[in-house]
Amino acid sequence: MPEICPRCGLPKELCVCEEIAKEEQKIKIYVAKRRFGKLMTVIEGFDTDLIDVKDLAKKLKDICACGGTVKKDSIELQGDHRRKVEEALVKMGFSKDTIEVR
Repeated sequence: MPEICPRCGLPKELCVCEEIAKEEQKIKIYVAKRRFGKLMTVIEGFDTDLIDVKDLAKKLKDICACGGTVKKDSIELQGDHRRKVEEALVKMGFSKDTIEVR
């Protein structure tokens, strides 16, 4: 008997919780200056209970070809990658209307 998702009640292989969560996120993308004048792209606003932020960070680092880290509920990427990140998140299923780029 397949495992049942506690949130949506569907079997795990048919679970749609993450897809629904992607559409409801209010994501902010901005650039911050770090030590020695280095730029960091910060992506925040994820619900860590519904979205695997570590996996998302790994995918974004691969797409942007840069280093980065996950801190609490935000992702930090080395360099200014605001447009690339926005395009990548939209391709991954996040709603363009809920992504704010500064």
